[in-house]
Amino acid sequence: MNIKNAKPLNYSKLSPLFIVLIFTLFSANCRSQTEPEAQPVLRILTFNILHGATTKGDFDLDKIAAVINEVAPDLVALQEVDFKTHRAKQYDLATELGIRTKMAPLFGKAMDFDGGGYGEGILTQMPIIASQNIPLPHSPGNEPRTALALTVELKSGDTICFIGTHLDHKQDNTDRLLQTNKINREFSNGKIPTILAGDFNATPECEAIRNIKNFWADASRNDLNPTFPSANPAKKIDYIFYFPETRWKVLESRVICDSVASDHCALFSVLKLIK
Repeated sequence: MNIKNAKPLNYSKLSPLFIVLIFTLFSANCRSQTEPEAQPVLRILTFNILHGATTKGDFDLDKIAAVINEVAPDLVALQEVDFKTHRAKQYDLATELGIRTKMAPLFGKAMDFDGGGYGEGILTQMPIIASQNIPLPHSPGNEPRTALALTVELKSGDTICFIGTHLDHKQDNTDRLLQTNKINREFSNGKIPTILAGDFNATPECEAIRNIKNFWADASRNDLNPTFPSANPAKKIDYIFYFPETRWKVLESRVICDSVASDHCALFSVLKLIK
């Protein structure tokens, strides 16, 4: 086509219906590029990363990052996260995984360990508005535990709270009950929609999980698909919960098992925020 000889479009010869159709399509396209999403959808992952080791006994952060990248999450709760310990080759694991997944990292220390720190990590695709690292109660001699919480801003302009935690692993349920009580007190009366994810070291029938479910809904829809151990999963101890129930809709939930990346399977859920 010779552009120099092209004639301008004569709108007077177009039917009014055709002009309205063009205007409607153009307006809808503009709105889709400028208006925030009415009901944001969030991809959530929780993953106990075995302090950066693999089940083969080596150290392979790329293997862990591959599990995360497989589902392109918006928010990730990481457990057993080392911060510059000798066993983790003095890496800051949250930051290293943030680089490999192109997400913003945050580390929350539960205790000093092996020349560095040990605790929770969170990766986020959204900007962080606020954060807090809340120590959880524990019996003398047991490992300190923490709940790492972020307030993030979604593209829609909404704000939500995201919490990652790792409860006591001892067979005695005492500390887990104390810890779930603390989590319920701190977060269940929050004014913004909240997601709680992590390794709870408790199966669904345990009192600690029943305690959590007094306030929180289970994104797995009470599905008993096991998450541990990754080589041959036999029990469910990893969870994604949300609050309040009326503000969220579960679109998907599934277990992702890689028998080498960690001794835990990762747990993935897709949640829609209801306005």
